[in-house]
Amino acid sequence: MKSLKRYQYERYAVLCNLAYPRVFKQTNYGFDPNGQRIVYNRFGKVMMRILWSKKSDEVIVVIKGSHSLWDWLLNLGMWQITPKTLGTNYPIHAGYSLLILQESLPGYNSDKLGLSVYERLLSYIVPHIELNKKITFTGHSSGGAISTVLADLVEKKYPKSIKRVVTFGQPAIGGYQFRKRYLLAHKTYRVCCDLDIVTFLPPLPFYYWHVGKLLWLHNERVYENTPTLLRLGKSIVSWAIRPFSYHLMSRYIRNKDFFDDR
Repeated sequence: MKSLKRYQYERYAVLCNLAYPRVFKQTNYGFDPNGQRIVYNRFGKVMMRILWSKKSDEVIVVIKGSHSLWDWLLNLGMWQITPKTLGTNYPIHAGYSLLILQESLPGYNSDKLGLSVYERLLSYIVPHIELNKKITFTGHSSGGAISTVLADLVEKKYPKSIKRVVTFGQPAIGGYQFRKRYLLAHKTYRVCCDLDIVTFLPPLPFYYWHVGKLLWLHNERVYENTPTLLRLGKSIVSWAIRPFSYHLMSRYIRNKDFFDDR
């Protein structure tokens, strides 16, 4: 697996942080004036941003983490289901499944009514895939977890269309079958900052499994694939003092300089 380069990490981290504000001017970050589409959730709130430039062969899908009471409540849906309408061959977190399958309200005149978040996403990215552009998924927290499933679904439907998946502070979204059947482990980077307790959720060992390569930013270094028990041991001590401070996107941006330019 190739290393995630510093400039790539920095760009995805900044985009994830900027996904939260209501207004995002994509031209400030090298994307075309018409190089943004927004996927809205059932309440008409921004859930994803699709960003592109004619000069690049990469289209970036940025997915926000939990940002409403509804989203936070869905985090509690920790049982697993196999959403047949998605065409998955593995069960995933029930709450996150609802986030993907919820209706996406139209945001543009050409949008059709009645599409799910997944279907709306496809309507925006398939034209780019047909132009041989590659899709990168990135997201923070639950948005990172959802990124892995959506990227896997797109890869199954459009082989070799995914460039990479980069997540920040994500909880797990699937069980062992998901880990076993996930197609993009060699292209997935799961970034954990210091002692972010959210990266150990849901708290159900062996029922939930992570996928991809772990990059742990800790003590001014990047550690690869650090055993969970080692990270957890350090986390328990820190959690008693500052349980969620390491989960903020600002912490990930602070640590961007840990990555080299290889």
